[in-house]
Amino acid sequence: MHIAKQALKFITIIVLVVLSNLSNARAEVGVTDTEILIGSSLALEGHASYLGTETLNGFMAYINAVNEQGGVHGRKIRVKAYNDSYSPEACVQNTNKLIQEDKVFALACYVGTPTSLKAAPIVEQSGVPLIGLFTGAEALRKPVKRYIFNIRASYYQETAGIVSHFWEEMGLRKIAVLYQNDDFGTSGLKGVELALEKYSAKIVTKASYERGTEDVSAALKTIRLSEPEAVIIIGVYAPTARFIMGAKWSGFDPYFHCISFVGANKLAYLLGTGSDSDGVIVTQVVPPPESNLAGIEEYQNYLKKYIQKDNPDVVPNFVSLEGFINAKTLVTILNKLGKDVTREGFIKTAESLTDIDLGIGANLSYSVEDHQGLDNVYFTILKNGKYETITDWKKVKTHL
Repeated sequence: MHIAKQALKFITIIVLVVLSNLSNARAEVGVTDTEILIGSSLALEGHASYLGTETLNGFMAYINAVNEQGGVHGRKIRVKAYNDSYSPEACVQNTNKLIQEDKVFALACYVGTPTSLKAAPIVEQSGVPLIGLFTGAEALRKPVKRYIFNIRASYYQETAGIVSHFWEEMGLRKIAVLYQNDDFGTSGLKGVELALEKYSAKIVTKASYERGTEDVSAALKTIRLSEPEAVIIIGVYAPTARFIMGAKWSGFDPYFHCISFVGANKLAYLLGTGSDSDGVIVTQVVPPPESNLAGIEEYQNYLKKYIQKDNPDVVPNFVSLEGFINAKTLVTILNKLGKDVTREGFIKTAESLTDIDLGIGANLSYSVEDHQGLDNVYFTILKNGKYETITDWKKVKTHL
């Protein structure tokens, strides 16, 4: 009898160990009973640091609010963010570290085309979801990458919109392009070329500058010689501001348009409130951060409560609003996923989202065939250092 009891006890222990191992095998990487670990690589230092810092500010404003309210199904979201200084090589190192060493459940808020394109193969191979990229590159959208979920509209959509308005409503025919000489710049450049093909037209001239520099003098000289009526700029805030100011100071004053990655509020700050800023058009992929929409008011409140208390210089802006929307989309998926959190479940849940109201005046949807959640493009113009939404293109005026 004693031997039988000992044998039963031994068998019970074995069963418990096996069950424990099976339970651990089923547990997803980066998920515990109390937390979900999310990783990010973005520019927190260097010439694109405003974009990375503000994206993270908006993202964390929402995540902090969710955690204070108890998290998602009882789990807090912990975010580990590394600086890549807008360097593709650093982004690759960060991504590998986040996946292999930190063992994150998912990735979010990557900033930049050259960085994100280098990270994409790692993401696809590892099967780790990446959601909310601050880039409109077409190569990250088509063909659809199973583990990458974009939220914002694409550069093709931004450039198609501005070319349409320039051509059809303002009667402009001579359009030039200044672009950053990398994957980001060439993606936007291609968008302009495709948009002009609709009108059987071509770019009158194009010129580039090198990523990480502000030397746009040669590009300005090249573009000015063609006497364009408008210049579409595919660049970040500092070289863009230098180009616009240099052009205006030299008496060259066409219509200037910048796509959303420029960092609209930082650009406005660099241009100041004088004539250098007036008339600059910027396409946005989120509503104005001062809008009277429920989701925007939520953003303003959370930014004030969780970010501005320690960083009083932080103000609502287009970039941090996009980060906020990224976080809200991530949490929406996790909430719908339920308590059984797996990466495959995350993918399938995301692909099932239809007409999700984020409180921003545009609903978000995904499907197996479409991993871009939003399509809206907003047109704004700088006046006295502030952005106004364009409602009537016939009233758009510059010193042309």
